[in-house]
Amino acid sequence: MEATSSTPKRRGPPRSLREDDLLDAALSLVDEGGPEAASVRGIAARVGVAPNAVYTYFRDRSAVIRALVDRLLGGVDHDVFADRSQPWRARVESLALELRRQLATHPGVVPLVIASPLDGPQALTLHERLLEVFADAGLDDVAAARASYLLVTYMLGSVALDVAGALKPGPLPPEPARVAARHSAFAAASADRFPRASAAAATVAAYVSTEQYLWGLRRLLDGVDPESEDAPSAGAEPNGRIATGHGSTCPRSS
Repeated sequence: MEATSSTPKRRGPPRSLREDDLLDAALSLVDEGGPEAASVRGIAARVGVAPNAVYTYFRDRSAVIRALVDRLLGGVDHDVFADRSQPWRARVESLALELRRQLATHPGVVPLVIASPLDGPQALTLHERLLEVFADAGLDDVAAARASYLLVTYMLGSVALDVAGALKPGPLPPEPARVAARHSAFAAASADRFPRASAAAATVAAYVSTEQYLWGLRRLLDGVDPESEDAPSAGAEPNGRIATGHGSTCPRSS
């Protein structure tokens, strides 16, 4: 009888692992199970490694999430946004639509974006170019920074409200289907108790539409446009007073 070798089989080289593999795994988990699904153990299991391998690249889960958010922001198309030959409003609208498209593709990531410090290289690049857009519009450094913050909060807040009604993880349903579902829900509401909302059901249903998103964006830009009569000057507060620091204000001089 032929003797069998007792020498154990040699394992092949360890599977090559990249940071992007871990982020791909984290994104797929969030897409499938929502923002809490991307645990270190889950990510490790998804790529077939021990959890310690994840810590080779990221110190903890929060570092994974910050990197994931920044990579998602890196998917925003800068072609029009960064083109200084284009009108500044067109550049802002391009960014707003691109960011909305990118986040709507992965709605589970939106709460993570809201909670993120947005201090990664892609986020900082977007911020720098946004400041450049507002500078090209004629705003000074202070007004450009305030306008940038206002725009970012509008964009992220709008997308967060859009995805809040999603019934399950994964990409959002097509916009017409979402608007139609909302219209049915609002139309069924009691007209006696909510007569104004009932009368405006079609408009309220379309809050999640691109049309509404751009309507709000354009009204916002009207407010910061230096050529608009309603645009506040740098340093001005909404009540027409000028901040002096330490929480005090003084009237604007005429």
